Amino acid sequence: MNDYEKTTALTLAVVENFNEAFNRHDVDGVMRFMTEDCLFENTSPMPDGTRFEGAVAIRAFWEKFFASNPDAFFEAEDIFAAGDRCTVRWIYRKTKEGKPWHIRGVDVFKVVDGKVSEKLAYVKG
Repeated sequence: MNDYEKTTALTLAVVENFNEAFNRHDVDGVMRFMTEDCLFENTSPMPDGTRFEGAVAIRAFWEKFFASNPDAFFEAEDIFAAGDRCTVRWIYRKTKEGKPWHIRGVDVFKVVDGKVSEKLAYVKG
């Protein structure tokens, strides 16, 4: 396996582990897979979403997100990596106003030194 293939395999593994921690609502687990200077762009508000920079700000966002969305679950429909980049096409499911609800979207990740340094989120509609 050459260096590019090793980087691609590591990137894919990091994002899969990140997503597993996310679906457990494990903020500490999620943050273990993010760099100190990480960047997260949320899907809302439209049209550009909110940009969070640094582990402290992103941790605060995840804590609030999981508290507000106790049944949040991201189902990966497709995931692929190339070098230090990974794309995940997903369905986000939760209960909204007492009824099942979902939206589809894509996350674009960048992995540096075995951790997520960027998570840029986009949604359909």
